[in-house]
Amino acid sequence: MRSAARVCGLLVLWSVAVTLGVVLARPLLGFSGWWNAAALTLFLVLGSLTLLFGRLARRSTTPEAVEVAPPVSGAWLALNSPADRVPSHGTRAYGQEYAIDLLTDSEDRPAFGWWPPVRRNQDFPTFGEPLLAVADAVVVHASDHRRDHLSRNSYPALAYLVVEGVVRGLGGAGPVVGNHVVLDLGDGVFALYAHVRRGSLRVREGDRVRTGQTLALCGNSGNSTEPHLHFHLMDRADPDLAQGVPFTWRGVGVPANGERFEAPGPARD
Repeated sequence: MRSAARVCGLLVLWSVAVTLGVVLARPLLGFSGWWNAAALTLFLVLGSLTLLFGRLARRSTTPEAVEVAPPVSGAWLALNSPADRVPSHGTRAYGQEYAIDLLTDSEDRPAFGWWPPVRRNQDFPTFGEPLLAVADAVVVHASDHRRDHLSRNSYPALAYLVVEGVVRGLGGAGPVVGNHVVLDLGDGVFALYAHVRRGSLRVREGDRVRTGQTLALCGNSGNSTEPHLHFHLMDRADPDLAQGVPFTWRGVGVPANGERFEAPGPARD
């Protein structure tokens, strides 16, 4: 109730502000009569209401979470989780509204700091970890030709990553997600695995895969600070056009940001 009252109050204040603004600017706008000013006021207020309630409607129609198997097995650490905020990565672009990042839970992971500015991917325990099919599905996209770049897990490299990310974004989803696999899970739901290791694909487009089957290996391609898995569900195969779909992992749920969890899974092949 308080939030509704707050919204109503803000709408009243906004309407009053728009009305006063139009009235004060009436001589500058060249209006010869009050009808024109009233029409402009009504247009601005109704336009604002349309935008506001459009956003509220979108928030109120959050799709139901789709339960799938975990895309990894063993001990892992969750980062940038939709359990904490949506959109989890600060953007709805590329269908990543409910995306999550995963790192292996290991004390051997190099710490973030000032030196060295970059590291080899082999220094990170997540590099080369198997990525598993979350359901029986069909592979609709699989690419692994992009290189795995050096890490960006330092303050100097992070500054470079920000600029690099802007440049990558100009090319659409491909340069951002890097090598990736997209699975058609059926019922209009697709799973995307990003930052796949170069040359590690175990599947091709058109292949039918079974739950738990290895698709590829974890890498550090695309807009990535270090080797990790970026995973999300979306409503179409093309991330440039997709919207995000919430997920929950069978036996795990949705781990929170910074949460360590154990992902059950079949024996790795």
